[in-house]
Amino acid sequence: MRVIILKDYQLISEWVAQYIHDKITNYSSNFVLGLPTGSTPVGVYKQLIKLKTSFNNVTTFNMDEYIGLPSDHPQSYRYFMNNHLFNHINIDKTSINIPNGMSYNISQECQDYETKIKDAGGIELFLCGIGSDGHIAFNEPGSSFNSLTRIKTLTAQTVNDN
Repeated sequence: MRVIILKDYQLISEWVAQYIHDKITNYSSNFVLGLPTGSTPVGVYKQLIKLKTSFNNVTTFNMDEYIGLPSDHPQSYRYFMNNHLFNHINIDKTSINIPNGMSYNISQECQDYETKIKDAGGIELFLCGIGSDGHIAFNEPGSSFNSLTRIKTLTAQTVNDN
C-alpha cells in the first residue's frame, strides 16, 4: 500500500483521476475498473470527464445498489453513476455493471454478479471511499474481508450518511 497525502480534495481528485486515466490509457486490453458512489468519488469523476479519458476498452463494476429502487430512481446508484459519470463518457453501456436491486431473486443476482466479475478476469483497479464509520462500499465494520456480493443490512450511521 502507498499513502499519498495532498493538500485538499481538489488535488486528491486530480491526482486519482490522472492515475486512473494513465492506467486505462496504458493498458493493453480491456481494463476492468471498480467504482463507488457517494460524495468521495465525485471530484474524480469530474476530472476523468475533463481529461476526456477514453472508456472504449473499459468494463466497470460498481460496488453496491439499494434493493427495491428502480434504476431511474434519483436515489439509486445506477442513477447516480449515470448522472455523475456514465452519461458524460464514451463507454459502451453493455460494459457497465451495477447490481440489479430490482431483481426477483436478489441472492441469485449476487451470485451472477460475482460470476460476471470472474468472467471479466477480475477487477484490475478499484476506486473506493471510506464511510464515516469506516465502511468500504456497504461492507459495514465487522464484515469479513472475504465477503462477496450479498445482501447487507446497513448501520444507522450509513443510512443517515446516505
